[in-house]
Amino acid sequence: MPGKANSAFMKPLKLTADLEAVVGKGPMSRPQVVKKLWMYIKKNNLQDSKNRRNINADENLKAVFGGKKVVNMFEMTKLVSKHLS
Repeated sequence: MPGKANSAFMKPLKLTADLEAVVGKGPMSRPQVVKKLWMYIKKNNLQDSKNRRNINADENLKAVFGGKKVVNMFEMTKLVSKHLS
């Protein structure tokens, strides 16, 4: 049932304080979190100018990315998952 998997995907999740510092107060669904994360990255000009797949973390994002200074888009999704429950 595609509808059932989708509703689980859209389910509002609890966010950690570190993640809330970046995307705002939860609960919110995973797609909402990713969308807000990108808004934050673009607003603060954190996308690497040479390699667009990389995100250069500021202090707030470093907390979300487990202390990493640079992460790529694919790694970002995995690291953000740890802040959702």
